[in-house]
Amino acid sequence: MAETSELPKTPTEVMEKVTESIETAAKEVDALKFDAEVPESVRSMAETTINQTREAYERGKEALDESIDALERSFDAAGHGATAFNRKLIDIAQRNLNSSFDFAKSLAGAKTLAEVVGLQSAYIRSQFEVFAGQATEIQELTKKIASDTSEPLKDQMSKSFEAVSKKA
Repeated sequence: MAETSELPKTPTEVMEKVTESIETAAKEVDALKFDAEVPESVRSMAETTINQTREAYERGKEALDESIDALERSFDAAGHGATAFNRKLIDIAQRNLNSSFDFAKSLAGAKTLAEVVGLQSAYIRSQFEVFAGQATEIQELTKKIASDTSEPLKDQMSKSFEAVSKKA
């Protein structure tokens, strides 16, 4: 080790002291001779750990890719479902408008108040039945959309659980 001496007073002395300390440390490190060989068991264990880590990474990456794919399919189904739902609503609105125009036309042809009241009663009764049928159409379509949208996610969850249970 270097001898303890007075503190340097000038920048040059500081640099000389630092250089001397670095040189001394370098000589001490050289004296240790780190040429020892790593045992085969340590190298083998390190290689095994690296391989297992890579395999775990690949499985995780594959699972993530599959999950992203399932989400994309689910969003795609939701988009198609929204389009189908909008088309169904437009179709229902068109049918209702046509029915209303037909009703107005029949009212225009009525000759008596009794005929108008009869036509109106018949129209209202038929509209209740029509609205009930339309509600059923919308309900069935909504169920189909929900099923189509959730199916890719359910499939992915099933695959994930199966994969986890096989490894356990």
